[in-house]
This record gives sequence, C-alpha cells and structure tokens, in this order.
Amino acid sequence: MSRVIFHEENGVDRPVPTLAPGQAVQDAYGRPLRDLRISVTDRCNFRCRYCMPREVYGADHVFLPRSALLTFEEITRVARIALTLGVRKIRLTGGEPLMRKQLDVLVGMLAELRTPDGAAPELTLTTNGALLARQAAALARAGLNRVTVSLDAMDDAVFQRMSDGGVPVADILAAMDAAVQAGLQPVKVNMVVRRGMNDDQILPMARHFRHSDKVLRFIEYMDVGHSNGWRMDEVVTGAEIIRLISAEFPLVPVQAQYRGEVASRWCYADGAGEIGLITSVSQPFCGDCTRLRLSPEGKLFTCLFADHGHDLRELIRTGADDAVLAAHLSGVWLTRKDRYSEQRGQAHRDNKIEMSYIGG
Repeated sequence: MSRVIFHEENGVDRPVPTLAPGQAVQDAYGRPLRDLRISVTDRCNFRCRYCMPREVYGADHVFLPRSALLTFEEITRVARIALTLGVRKIRLTGGEPLMRKQLDVLVGMLAELRTPDGAAPELTLTTNGALLARQAAALARAGLNRVTVSLDAMDDAVFQRMSDGGVPVADILAAMDAAVQAGLQPVKVNMVVRRGMNDDQILPMARHFRHSDKVLRFIEYMDVGHSNGWRMDEVVTGAEIIRLISAEFPLVPVQAQYRGEVASRWCYADGAGEIGLITSVSQPFCGDCTRLRLSPEGKLFTCLFADHGHDLRELIRTGADDAVLAAHLSGVWLTRKDRYSEQRGQAHRDNKIEMSYIGG
C-alpha cells in the first residue's frame, strides 16, 4: 500500500521527507530519536496528588475502552519500525503498566526485536511497585532488563498522602527486592519532591538507599497536564536537594554516560553509591531530549508537555504498510521543534496531556 504522507506544520500540510531504509532520524534541532516510551494503559491503582488526583480521577472517571488500546501486536509493530529509525531503548509506562493483563507477553514480543545492526534494544519498565512482586520473575523471564519504581517517602503517612494508594511502604520495598532477585537490575527509585508535602523525606530516602543495590533519583515537581494544581513555589530544585544531602553526606558530580541521559548523576564521596536528579523545571535538558512517546491508543507525542498527538492507530487499522508507518513516524520526528521546559514561562499550552495518560 503506497501513500504520500503529509505532516501539519503551522496549519499547512507539508509532504514528509523520505529516508533510506534504516536511516536514523534527527529533529529540527538535530536531536536523534533514541528512546521510545510506550504507555500501555491509562489506568492506575494509585491516585498520586501530582499525577492523578482522586478529585479528578474518581469512581466516575471514564478510561479508554479496551478496544481503543493498541494490541500487543500493534505495539510491537510500531516498536519494530521505530528501531529502524534509531530507537535503542524502549520503556513501558502507564498509567500503571502492570495493570495491563499479561504484560509479560508483550515484553517477550518486544524482547525478540533487533536493531538494524542486530542488537537487542534495552527494555525497561516504570511502575509504582504495587503489583511488581508477583510479576517480577515472569517479566525477567520474558526479557525485561530492569525496572524503575516510584516511591515518594519512607514514612507511611507521608507516602499515603502522596500516593493515595493504600499500599504500605514496606510492600514497595519488598517489590524492589523481588525485582533484584529476578535480575531486573539496577533498580532505580524515583521520588517526586513537592514542597510542603514530602520534602522532609529527602534525607530519610537518601539514608535508606545509601549502601544499597538501588539508585535513588529525585524529580522536581513538574507542570505536566492541568490536574495536579502545579505551582512554582512548590518546586524543590535539584540544587536545594544537593545542598541538603551534601550537608550530611558529601556528594561529587558524575559525568553523563550518554547523550539524552535524563538524570544528572552524583556519587557519595564515601563510596556509598549514587543518586540522580531530574531537573526539568530548574535546569531544562530539552537540548538533549531523544524521547518519543506512544499513547495507549496509538498517538505519538514528541514532548511530555505536548498538547496534541499524531495518530498512528488509524493508519495501522486501515491497512497501511510498514513503509507508510515508517514515513509517518519519521515525519513526526523530523519536524519536531518541542522544547517546552526551556520555554516555560514564555510558551503557554492550554491542553497539555496528563502524565497518567502518557507516562513520565
């Protein structure tokens, strides 16, 4: 099936440039496509205040029907094509991805994919951990490489205030250990820090994960979507976090391992491990962003703060061949100009997508 693909730019449909088979793509700022983040569901069993507050996502909230979601075969097809365009890392997200039934089957399908030079892509998953302990072994057997687990406090009361999920901290810690035992290493631990909510947990978290086999990462509270009531004065900056931890445990910076690495890395001077900082608000890293996001129902988003997506599902379900899908996907990336975090305060978007829909 052959079609000329067009991409809308400034209200005008323009033909998408064609690429040779296997040719990697770069966007308008020269950023390569390296990471594909796949949201497999918009559902979650937590109601975190910064992502999916219960007053917005209550019992009457309507989630996507199963028929709207991309099938595992459709997801795998998109991932396979993305690998030909430069993707080398695939991350499964949500919502809470482990709420998607038989996710290990999808992991197994993705694990069989290869890049044009024959390498297996890095295959990772981000989860709140509530369902991880019972699924860790199956996910590892299927081919998952590692997991990132969200945990916003060591204190149960604070954790419940943040997550509104009814799961104790001990269960999340046990799930991390189950992931380690299954070989899903290194386990990374993401803590979103919100001033006045859980900033008193920065040091307890640092103390707990020092001398462990897990890497703790602190994330600045971000203005993703419109449901979380984001305010700048509730942001605890990465610089503040470093000063606080260094006063008790001196830290030294570590050089980035690759272009597009999300977290800046710091090691404890006494050799007790490392921490990471994700500073989208205070120190934007748009210039090195290599991430493309696929929503549960098949829309491509070129930025976590985007206000619209590019539909792939319609093309897939109306019989488009791989060449057409590759042209569409590459066209989305080639015309990409997103750098919202660098323009925060200048660029205002009224309909930003929610993190619970597209993943972090």
